[in-house]
Amino acid sequence: MRSYERTHPWLNFTLDMRKANHITWLLLGEAQSKCEHIAGVPLLPQTAQQLHLIYLAKGALATTAIEGNTLSEDEVRNRIEKGTKLPPSKEYLGQEIDNIVEACNSIANHLFNHGPAELCVEEIIKFNSLVLKNLPLDEGVIPGEIRKNVVGVGRYRAVEPEDCVYLLKRLCDWLNNEIEALKGFEMAFGILKAIVAHIYLAWIHPFGDGNGRTARLIEFQTLISSGVPSAAAHLLSNHYNQTRVEYYRQLDHSSQTGGDIIPFIDYALQGFVDGLKDQLDHIRNQQWDVTWRNFVHEKFKDKLGEANDRRRRLTLDLTNQAEPVPVSKLGEISPRMAKAFAGKTQKTLIRDVNFLKSLGLIEQTAKGVRAKKEMILAFLPGKV
Repeated sequence: MRSYERTHPWLNFTLDMRKANHITWLLLGEAQSKCEHIAGVPLLPQTAQQLHLIYLAKGALATTAIEGNTLSEDEVRNRIEKGTKLPPSKEYLGQEIDNIVEACNSIANHLFNHGPAELCVEEIIKFNSLVLKNLPLDEGVIPGEIRKNVVGVGRYRAVEPEDCVYLLKRLCDWLNNEIEALKGFEMAFGILKAIVAHIYLAWIHPFGDGNGRTARLIEFQTLISSGVPSAAAHLLSNHYNQTRVEYYRQLDHSSQTGGDIIPFIDYALQGFVDGLKDQLDHIRNQQWDVTWRNFVHEKFKDKLGEANDRRRRLTLDLTNQAEPVPVSKLGEISPRMAKAFAGKTQKTLIRDVNFLKSLGLIEQTAKGVRAKKEMILAFLPGKV
């Protein structure tokens, strides 16, 4: 008998989903449906890149912030996009971000180029090595090496060092070969496997440091391998960070109850689905904007001449304004409007406004003029 069988009997590599209620299954189905929706929506290149960067930054920050990284989201985005240097006293925080970004990009690029991959012990060790690269570490902690001493987190005491490699091999075999997906629901089961892998690595705690970050990289790889879009694959880490007190409470509960992982699965799934809803709102706003702009161009398809060009551009530039613009200030909303209205009288401004109002493209309020972008929503299918 191995020592973990006496001290951690809940490390039995079984997943009894009969204990899950209907909410768990509904959330899994909703998660797969929303991921498939996100994966199938064509985005403008700029929007796709922005979505990738936003959630890469959120994911990298979340993965490190849980462990104490204090950088802001703006600092992380500047680090990723511009390679911004930090003061020497904070540079290690930037290095933590660099490590996670490098690891996530490496995982995603490999999977996109070579297809889904099974998890192996060597890869888990590599992930830990990437997580801890060039960071100041406690004595005896070596990136990518299994710990040689007993460790604990809070009141949780991890398994004995001599069991770590065995348990990692067992974990990989279990995830790769024993959790079988229902046909047509491979992504849903991939999401489930990602969450379970996270819990088990946290229980095993095989490294001297970086176990949480390593667990979240395994989770990220499992999600990508199951077909989850790359931006969405950062959402679980973001959820754990935003609710970190509950995250630690759920992890603690899972071990204190002898391995009851269904509550942690429900907690993770609800946060994942909520994050997917936010991403879909972002995507809908982009689609709304594209549809509106196409609608404006269609309205002016047969209207030629300098005046109509100016009116069309005025409508589109008003779309970018967060607040209504007084008529007298319309020539100041963009460089091209300043050029278009240069030398024109107030009558021209009023004439253009009245013309666009007659087309239903703008609305004049007490505060000024605004684009009626919401009129596009009338074309959505009706519902109560």
